[in-house]
Amino acid sequence: MNMTFAEKILARYGGEKHVQPGQIVTVQPDHLLMHDNAAPIISKIQPELKQYGIFSKKLPVIVLDHVIPAAAEKNAAQHKQIREFVKTYNMPYFFDVGYGVCHQIIIEKGFALPGMLLLGSDSHTCSYGAVGAFSSGIDRTEAAALLLTGETWLKVPQSIKITLQKKLPRFVTAKDVILTIIGDVSASGADYCSVEFHGAIAQFSVDERFTMANMGVEMGAKNAMFPVDEVTQQYLRSIGVAKTKFKPVHPDPDATYHKEVTYDLSQLEPVVAVPHSVDNVKPVSEVEGIEIQQCLLGTCTNGRVSDFQVAAKILKGKKIHPNVRFLLLPASRAVYLEAEQKGYLKALVEAGGTMLPPGCGPCLGAHQGALAPGERCLSTSNRNFKGRMGCKDAEIYLASPVTVAVSALHGRITDPRRGMN
Repeated sequence: MNMTFAEKILARYGGEKHVQPGQIVTVQPDHLLMHDNAAPIISKIQPELKQYGIFSKKLPVIVLDHVIPAAAEKNAAQHKQIREFVKTYNMPYFFDVGYGVCHQIIIEKGFALPGMLLLGSDSHTCSYGAVGAFSSGIDRTEAAALLLTGETWLKVPQSIKITLQKKLPRFVTAKDVILTIIGDVSASGADYCSVEFHGAIAQFSVDERFTMANMGVEMGAKNAMFPVDEVTQQYLRSIGVAKTKFKPVHPDPDATYHKEVTYDLSQLEPVVAVPHSVDNVKPVSEVEGIEIQQCLLGTCTNGRVSDFQVAAKILKGKKIHPNVRFLLLPASRAVYLEAEQKGYLKALVEAGGTMLPPGCGPCLGAHQGALAPGERCLSTSNRNFKGRMGCKDAEIYLASPVTVAVSALHGRITDPRRGMN
């Protein structure tokens, strides 16, 4: 059949035997993700909601995560509107303040499974490719229509195959891999493409695949995915998902790709995305010594237990630099509790870290952790646009949890290969 992953998924959901890039298909996704922006979405269609109601109460998954707890009356009013909407239509998949970041909730609660199609009113919906789903962001108007009708149209994307070879060196992580790729491809190099990761992927946990798929949109990708393997299946078993609950979709061996790229992982090094674009990527050795005032460990990109584990291993028994504010942002309540139970959070707080509620706040400059003019933040998040953390005259640098933790010790961007010696 020579179809890629995206072509196979969209053929299945579009009721077609075969599709090709550029073709328009009408689909009914398994779920529609919304977060705090559910308030403006439902405000768009109040008359239609009163007349027709929603297509299915099990279609939406709504997670309050962007400004939590509410930072102002406006946010509180929107949260109230969403709660009333959920109650009116008796929606079962609602996660109020404190559950965590929407993308983490979707995966850890088993809403995204191999072979599924999910859409969401957030650009990082592409994260669910970590478990072999086709997932993509849509705008608020599309989301509103989807709530009412249960269907929308998608254009079949071209596909890019990225083959990863060999193993990563010490102190080089999945975050360094994806930043390196984005630096090579550029912020628009994969525009409206489906990116597939192949090759030596067994070395990457689902946590690490989540990090890489999450940032697919930073190179313009519509979707970024890892084929389902034993790593995927083991993760799904760990969250209580039986193998009978999903049907993986694999690209054909003779599929035709728009572009194919290969990376020798053994040659990679720690990198940093410097202001003010995610594709402005440099080896950490080239930006060493830049002073930082804030570090952020967490978010939907690197806020999982394994991320806190590696940071705690580096910082246990030590103290962060006195000029650095070290913010800790678990991706979910479940992550928080497990990291606490294992002692990782205790080690990080004792080192000088400050715990924040599981959510998005500082990542987008909406709540907590805003920067002042002239300040710099080294963050494990996914974007470093001007003004992203609440101040257009501040600078954001993106790096791995390893680089962030080591740099927090020194008060300046530090190569973990030397900073740990």
